[in-house]
Amino acid sequence: MESDAHSPPRYQPLVDLRNGAVASLEALSAHADSLAVLRHSCADRQLWQGGALDCCDFQVALNVAPPQLFDPRFGQQVAALLDAHALQPAALTLELEESVLLQDPAASATALDFFKQLGVCLTLDRFGAGPACLDHLRRYPFDFVKLDAACVHAVPEDAAAAAHCQALIAMAQHLGLRVAADGVHTEAQLSFLRDNLCDLIQGDIYAPALTPQEIGALLRADRRLPPHLLRLQARRRRLLLVDDEVNIVAALKRLLRPDGYDILTAHSGEQGLELLAQQPVDVIISDQRMPGLNGADFLRQARTLRPDTIRIMLSGYTELQSVTEAVNEGAIYKFLTKPWDDEQLRAHLRDAFHLKEIADDNARLHMEVRNANHELASANRRMEQLLHQMQRQIARDEISLNIAREILQQLPLPVIGMDDDGMIAFVNAAAGSLFARGGALLGNAASAVLPQLFPAGAALPPSGHQTDIGGARYAVSAWPMGTHSASRGSLITLSLCEAAP
Repeated sequence: MESDAHSPPRYQPLVDLRNGAVASLEALSAHADSLAVLRHSCADRQLWQGGALDCCDFQVALNVAPPQLFDPRFGQQVAALLDAHALQPAALTLELEESVLLQDPAASATALDFFKQLGVCLTLDRFGAGPACLDHLRRYPFDFVKLDAACVHAVPEDAAAAAHCQALIAMAQHLGLRVAADGVHTEAQLSFLRDNLCDLIQGDIYAPALTPQEIGALLRADRRLPPHLLRLQARRRRLLLVDDEVNIVAALKRLLRPDGYDILTAHSGEQGLELLAQQPVDVIISDQRMPGLNGADFLRQARTLRPDTIRIMLSGYTELQSVTEAVNEGAIYKFLTKPWDDEQLRAHLRDAFHLKEIADDNARLHMEVRNANHELASANRRMEQLLHQMQRQIARDEISLNIAREILQQLPLPVIGMDDDGMIAFVNAAAGSLFARGGALLGNAASAVLPQLFPAGAALPPSGHQTDIGGARYAVSAWPMGTHSASRGSLITLSLCEAAP
């Protein structure tokens, strides 16, 4: 993309294959400073008001270069920018490549952990362009992987490329990661990705990189992918008639039109294959004897191109050997002869569509199960990340608590801690020495074992209360906890009063 260092970014949409709608945007800029791009994108959100998505909620993705990822100030700067624009961290996605992780794995882990705790979404970009290491997916808290455009490019024609892409998707899904794909330009590429449960696609098949103003118009129009490209789709019954005799095609259309089929027609096998390459079909009726490609050979190739179609031959010529071979190979579902019986032909077609719908229902059920398993794996990964964050927070809290306890233990001022029920939960060294002769304090009701601190049965020592302990006079102060934290209970401190002159 041609841009100078000071030009604003363009944005390319990422589209959800479940509903065809824009799910997020990637900011594309020649600017090397991610913070500068983030500032632009925060300001550009004002241009997207009124779109199909709440401009404050949906994600904008930024690419992060190694120098910034490893800069200890970068995380706080991102957090400050989001706060200044009143944006939730979940509205930001940071994308980085595997090669960045390899430069400094420990620093990468520290930086990504910070952003994950902040609530930012993380994407491993250009997945498959490098080593595609399983350990990286397990070690780092990514939410998405984005397949490299080179992995997607050849999948419709190259079996090896398709297998490689399937393996990458399966690897990510097994770990509960969602999958996006970059560089999607054709329906064939998108169909492959859809059938393998890719979540988001990015590429010219939906939209190229656009200006902020163009993105605003696109979001307000709520433009979506066509329904036939989505994961789960409901299609009308589609029938393809292939016969070189125009009057036969016309007669079949007149007969079958009341049955509500979407009828496509072709007058040669070659033309029929062109139509099949462009769109899916449920049932095919083909003549056998046609110029060029005969019916048996056409149906063989149709089976390869669209293996889920139901294929019927309707011919006035038996040509037993070629037809028998095609039937035995599975290329033909039924062989019917001309002239046909109208009701019998319609009944055979109803049976063929019923068979196709059963297969479609099974395929949909399989897709829904795979979708559910994928969503469950993603939810499990998010739960594991949340649990990991909570465990680290608990560990940090324990460290802070131990430090606080040690500080209180070292204070020369006697300090006693009580829980909400008035039970003594903490006694520092100075308090322990002061009340050494009074027996055990921990676990006992403070008002019972230290009555001198609680005149007239008060729940807490009153303000200004003084008492004599061990021949000395002490001022007693109570400090309820929880005013500025989640702490509970209260602290009691004793200060030695100065003797009267």
